[in-house]
Amino acid sequence: MRIDGKGLIDRRKPISFRFDGQRYDGFAGDTLASALLANDIRLMGRSFKYHRPRGVLTAGSEEPNALVTTGLGPAQEPNVRATTLELYEGLMARSQNRWPSLGFDLMAVNDLAAPFLGAGFYYKTFMWPKAFWEKIYEPVIRNAAGLGALSGEANSDKYEKAFAHCDLLVIGAGPAGLWAAMEGARAGLDVILCDEDTQPGGRLNAETETVGGMAGAEWAASVVAELRAMGNVRIMTRTAVIGAYDGGTYGALERLAPEVAQRPGAARECFWRITAGQAVLAAGAIERPVAFRNNDRPGIMTAGAVRAYLNRWNVTAGRNIAVYGNTDEAHRSVRDLQAAGLHVSALIDARPHATCDLDVPFFAGAEVSNAEGRQALEAVEIRTAKGVEKIRAECLAMSGGWNPNVHLTCHMGGRPVWDRDIAAFVPQPGAVPGLHVAGAARGVFDTAGCLADGRRAARAALEALGRKAAEVDLPEAETARYDIWPVWAVPGKGRAWLDFQNDVTVKDVRQAAVENFRSVEHMKRYTTQGMATDQGKNSNVAALAVLADATGRGIPETGTTTFRPPFVPVSIAALGAGAQGKGFAPQRFTTSHDASVARGAPMIEAGLWYRPSYFPQAGETHWRQSCDREVQMVRRAVGVSDVSTLGKIDIQGPDAGAFLDMVYTGMFSTLKEGRVRYGLMLREDGYVMDDGTTARMGADHYVMTTTTAAAGQVMRHLDFVHQCLCPQMDVRFISVTEQWAQFAVAGPKARDLLTELLGADQVDLPFMGCGAVRIDEIDARLFRISFSGEAGYEIAVPARYGAALFERLCEMAEARDGGPYGMEALNVLRIEKGFITHAEIHGRVTAKDIGMGGMVSAKKDCVGKPMAARPGLSEDLREELVGLRPLGEIKELPAGAHLFDEGAEAMAENDQGYVTSSCYSPSCESVLALGFLKNGRARHGERVRLVDHLRGVDTICEVQDPVQFDADGGRMRD
Repeated sequence: MRIDGKGLIDRRKPISFRFDGQRYDGFAGDTLASALLANDIRLMGRSFKYHRPRGVLTAGSEEPNALVTTGLGPAQEPNVRATTLELYEGLMARSQNRWPSLGFDLMAVNDLAAPFLGAGFYYKTFMWPKAFWEKIYEPVIRNAAGLGALSGEANSDKYEKAFAHCDLLVIGAGPAGLWAAMEGARAGLDVILCDEDTQPGGRLNAETETVGGMAGAEWAASVVAELRAMGNVRIMTRTAVIGAYDGGTYGALERLAPEVAQRPGAARECFWRITAGQAVLAAGAIERPVAFRNNDRPGIMTAGAVRAYLNRWNVTAGRNIAVYGNTDEAHRSVRDLQAAGLHVSALIDARPHATCDLDVPFFAGAEVSNAEGRQALEAVEIRTAKGVEKIRAECLAMSGGWNPNVHLTCHMGGRPVWDRDIAAFVPQPGAVPGLHVAGAARGVFDTAGCLADGRRAARAALEALGRKAAEVDLPEAETARYDIWPVWAVPGKGRAWLDFQNDVTVKDVRQAAVENFRSVEHMKRYTTQGMATDQGKNSNVAALAVLADATGRGIPETGTTTFRPPFVPVSIAALGAGAQGKGFAPQRFTTSHDASVARGAPMIEAGLWYRPSYFPQAGETHWRQSCDREVQMVRRAVGVSDVSTLGKIDIQGPDAGAFLDMVYTGMFSTLKEGRVRYGLMLREDGYVMDDGTTARMGADHYVMTTTTAAAGQVMRHLDFVHQCLCPQMDVRFISVTEQWAQFAVAGPKARDLLTELLGADQVDLPFMGCGAVRIDEIDARLFRISFSGEAGYEIAVPARYGAALFERLCEMAEARDGGPYGMEALNVLRIEKGFITHAEIHGRVTAKDIGMGGMVSAKKDCVGKPMAARPGLSEDLREELVGLRPLGEIKELPAGAHLFDEGAEAMAENDQGYVTSSCYSPSCESVLALGFLKNGRARHGERVRLVDHLRGVDTICEVQDPVQFDADGGRMRD
């Protein structure tokens, strides 16, 4: 099926590949689709719903039919378009959505059931009997859903992400894009030219016309060579710009060439974020099919695709070809086919006024009404004024006109505008700030017009950037008037296909209108039109034209669906490049990690950090034994805990105090130097975001501590407050979490231990005091604060000294009958004292709910204060923080259990609250819990019912104050 003397492939470089296990040959420059056609393979896939035989329809990324699965095992990738898949040595591709084989697919029985599977059948069919849904309907639907499939194995392929900046971004390397890039480059701009194809040139690579006295492809190659020679131009082939975003930012997906991607350690794809001062969209247009009976047979293709396979890949789509269209594209196709020595059996032109000077059977004002054949086209029926004729053909090149690629212009809320002259939608001017549309993407369909339009768009961009264009004459090129006779669907019996991938027919769209799904968005969801992987690029306009006709409206009044990024499918691996394996959740280790592991501590995740759960000793066989010992150790002697994971933010500047007043509910500008204050932070909606302590190290210097879980969130919040709410404040802040290793030393013997380490003069701090200290000539910081309820300190040193300090502190603690304690004991200690963590401040509690309403200062404003005063957040019957102790025989109070009035049925309507944290307290010799209970602070001493349906717990407990150990706090102030 190769045509000698044509094409841009390299026939000196043969390539072998496999499709469905069979070996075939192609050449460098082929796509899988062109190579299969060259081997006379026309059946390439099966449709989604009816499993109808399908062949290639197009030659670009809009392809709906020829989807294949490539690779094996972890490298298996489904739904790859054969039209854009470059051929490479050893390629293994498989057809999909069929069983047991492509030629004999048992699921094609669905096609026989088509009368029962029309639009919306699932809404109507699976309603009765109700019990069948979970047991029969849903399993069957899920089993049949999807096209290709992943292997389920971990993918070890590498993906990358990158950032780029330029003065001018040109999207599309056809004639308009190439000339726009040339204008910008010659004016001295930094230019990035992106094109999703492997070879710049656009339609010039697929046509036989001349530009500047050269063949179109040769002219394009000469312009590309000139651009590559410039130091201010970057040409990115295989790169599809997939979305337009705020601030002149564009997303782009780059596919690496197969020979590069196959190298060890090389990336397969790279996701780019490109920021451009101005941009030119020259993305071309997509040829639309015509809907007629059986228009989905393998061998029926768009006319532009037939010319592309012929002129670029020197492949004929058939030996006997019929051509059907409603523009001069049909005549162009006949000329190219006949010039290549191919037989054209008929030219069918839907325009009644059309004339023809070609040596071919010509039918003006006619239409194709049916196609015959099953797994390959055999003949077409033509309806003329004289009746119906049958013409033998194994390929039909059809063209219903061209749709400008308006997608990117709609990604920021713009709506395309209907142009009656070209029977298509064109971009709304100014829909994306800084984006200028040119060429076929703007509805200009002749090459001379595209070149001139590319120059116009580039000069508009230059003007916006304050630059002047160089005067260069445009090359001579073909010019022609676009004459179209709109044809969307040919009337007649049988199914005429609109959405080839999702099997949506003209009848389906009309049925949607009959059932009052008159909105184009409702029709889309009812029929699944445009919801496949091709996003309806070939079918959306025809479908809404059919809907407009069915509802008696015009196409502009019917409107379009919403265009959303990405323009082409993007693998999640490319979007999340760097987040595979451990990159998905990077492991963060404290400086004491190795020492904790050496002591046998099981490590648990806290945020992204790994922290010791407990430190087992000889003879301890259960974690509770270790935990209870560590709690008693802290209460009776001294314990050491690594708290380096707490967020630490260094805040400096003349307005640092005022800034903290804005982000905290309390006053921090009045905090004295050398003192620490507990603070509560609200979100803008009035709910608690985080809590922690902030120390004033100097007049304009504060150190904020956040919880481990919210460290990143708080840092982002501070950035937001500074940039948006108080940009006038002279303050700077930076996260120093990793720069300081910090350890809590708690217990009655904590002061004694630190006196030995630092000297009595450095340890003599008041409660909630802080200061700079030195350890063996090393600068350090000491804070007298406690999260255990015991006399406690936290000592911080530069991270490089953390491991040594931890070992030293543990040795000194063990000499005093103490030692290290882990997260389990830390949790028990804080529950005994009623201290909160993110188990309690989980995102939907207020300061009043946790008993800290008094911390919201009346003397100043702060973030979240007005919203926290809303009636719904300040009413008396809200759930409030309480402590709980079991009274019944069952002593479990599991976190997540719900609370009910004693004697009330355990159902949602009677719900009174829930448990957030639970532990066994060796200090109180009882199970304790924290939770929230409606009007809880007024209900201390009451009995409530606790129910956990998941764990089968149902017991009675007593409501108490959250502080259930050392209520007056005397121990930590000693």
